[in-house]
Amino acid sequence: MVMSNWSQPQPNLAQVNEATIMALSQQGNPGFTHAALLEQAAAQQQMQRMAAERNIEVPKVNFYPSRHANPVKARKQDIKQAYRLLKPTKRSLVDPRRWGWGNYRYNKDTAVCCVDGCNVMELIQHDNLYARISDEETAQTLWDLYWKNPVTGEPEAFIAREGVTSGRNMRATYCPEHLHLYHLLVKWEAEQDREDEMRPSRFRDKVKKGVSIVTVPVTSVTGAASGPQHPLITKYEPFFADITVDSRKTKGITMQHYANPVTGENDITTITFDMRMFQQELLEMTQPTQAFQDVLNQQAQVIQPNPLPAELPQEGLQ
Repeated sequence: MVMSNWSQPQPNLAQVNEATIMALSQQGNPGFTHAALLEQAAAQQQMQRMAAERNIEVPKVNFYPSRHANPVKARKQDIKQAYRLLKPTKRSLVDPRRWGWGNYRYNKDTAVCCVDGCNVMELIQHDNLYARISDEETAQTLWDLYWKNPVTGEPEAFIAREGVTSGRNMRATYCPEHLHLYHLLVKWEAEQDREDEMRPSRFRDKVKKGVSIVTVPVTSVTGAASGPQHPLITKYEPFFADITVDSRKTKGITMQHYANPVTGENDITTITFDMRMFQQELLEMTQPTQAFQDVLNQQAQVIQPNPLPAELPQEGLQ
């Protein structure tokens, strides 16, 4: 069981009422929204129902969100707990296969969950829970996100990895309940990475490598702004217009836009000046390649055509 801040066992989300879920959504990890909590609770309830109907042994996923007062620390605790619950189950320490060729208990079939050994193919044939559990923001189901080939669109089993989000691919997958927790983990880590990128230490590391970054919150760059604009946004509109034009002429300037997942409007615009690319392009301008020199010679011939002879033949004057 997952222990709370008071070291007391907590029930899983399938066993709590709506009021408790609402209270949990108002504290702890801001990425674990009320809708996400409802989806996770529904996944646990449906898995338990399937286990009873099909007489399948399905262990409960005892994930309980952190209640830490600091949202950042709460998210880190949720990430750590998710990793612990999603790690593939290893064999017993006394099993010789643990130290040889098969240290994982469920690693022979991509239709088996690597954590609890649940036969997901039997679950899909009875009731495809992957298609009934969806992302609370995009409304895409786990089936569309993870169980379809991104190129062909054909059904394809999701492959688990030894380190959950890294490491070697296994011959196993995740059951719907564990896959939803994996989906939440990926989103939480993406939020953590975005915040880490904004730290001054990251900027210093990039500057040491010759990269200068200017981050400005501006909506007008994408042209999707609605409502009144801040005076500074209006002031810097010509600057962003010039940067947009120059970024098409050189590889030393790049612009990245980060849209709000709810409104779709641009929240942050990042402008990167890469001194390495500027120096390389300057070197190419001062020391042009042979191909570039040939182009210059052709242009010079067009601008200055060969002069006519000083004396034209008499036949040409008649």
